[in-house]
Amino acid sequence: MLSLGLINEYMKKISNWALEGESIVKDFHFRDFKQSMSFVNRIAELSERQEHHPGIVIDFNRVKISLTTHEEKGLTSKDFEVAQEIDKIA
Repeated sequence: MLSLGLINEYMKKISNWALEGESIVKDFHFRDFKQSMSFVNRIAELSERQEHHPGIVIDFNRVKISLTTHEEKGLTSKDFEVAQEIDKIA
């Protein structure tokens, strides 16, 4: 698990993600439901490759992603790496 100082450093490297408790979260907005689902499916492929799975909430054209490392009970560098990859997909 990362210290608060390291978390703050990693937060500078990702855009528009927010720290919520032991997770980092971001809302993504799309034109319609079909685009939302396409985005989620690409995240699923990434997550399987990285063996690191986010929380995902889909609400029509909005997708909320939440990342934390459950085994560590907090944030690790893996969460920030996956966040950067998710941003590339979007």
